[in-house]
Amino acid sequence: MRAATLTRSAVLAVLTLLVLAVLSPFVLVMLNAVKAPTDYASDGPLALPDSLYLKGLADFWIRVDFGEKLVNSLVISGSVAVLALVVSIFNAYALGIGRVRGRGAFLVFFLLANLLPQEALAYPLYYLSKAVGLYNTQLALIIIFTAIQSAFGTYLLSSVYAAFPREMLEAAAIDGAGSWRTLWRVVVPISWSSLSVLFTFFFIWTWNEFFLPLIFLISNDRQTVPVALGVLQGDRLMDATTTSASALLGILPAVIFFLVFQNTLTRGVMAGATK
Repeated sequence: MRAATLTRSAVLAVLTLLVLAVLSPFVLVMLNAVKAPTDYASDGPLALPDSLYLKGLADFWIRVDFGEKLVNSLVISGSVAVLALVVSIFNAYALGIGRVRGRGAFLVFFLLANLLPQEALAYPLYYLSKAVGLYNTQLALIIIFTAIQSAFGTYLLSSVYAAFPREMLEAAAIDGAGSWRTLWRVVVPISWSSLSVLFTFFFIWTWNEFFLPLIFLISNDRQTVPVALGVLQGDRLMDATTTSASALLGILPAVIFFLVFQNTLTRGVMAGATK
């Protein structure tokens, strides 16, 4: 009993140290974002600020028109999360429950699609977007990331729906429910925990994307938050305070979104673990 208590205490201590190690960069960025450049120059990056200095945050917000970039990222990430989830549901319903012919080949295709690096997709996607007149539009990125994210979602949900209780499907069929009604009245509500996890991941993954938005969004008024941060890297007019402010404003929306959906994400993971 004593040994078990010591083991739990040791594990808790190690986990606490790991959490502190993960959070320390974020805390350091927060401190330096509200620290005056003179305080940073005299006391260094680890010292507490003498007073609350918000000019760095305001300067960065105005310099990149951060409100516009924030709306762009929200529109793209939110649209992709919703559309990719819907496409994943349809595909997984056909492959997992419908058991269409060639199911294994389709799953291999979706798995390989997840393994392709974005660098290999950049030129053909650029050529296609130019050919159909969607280059330098947010719609192009929404379509591209919907296809990329739904490939992963289809592969994951297909395994979930393949193990879906057949008794419930048979009961729905006896009650006269067709495929469409069975999907939205039976399958989706029961698998909502898995769907909520996918939605959260789709949003955060799309929000953090940098490479393809940098290529496809060349107009300043259409750029996303990560692109705006990347463009300003190395700017000689950026002092340490403004640089920390840019990093804080860049990651804060994704952190807030994660905290808002934390309970949903936790319930989804625990539900998947107990099935």
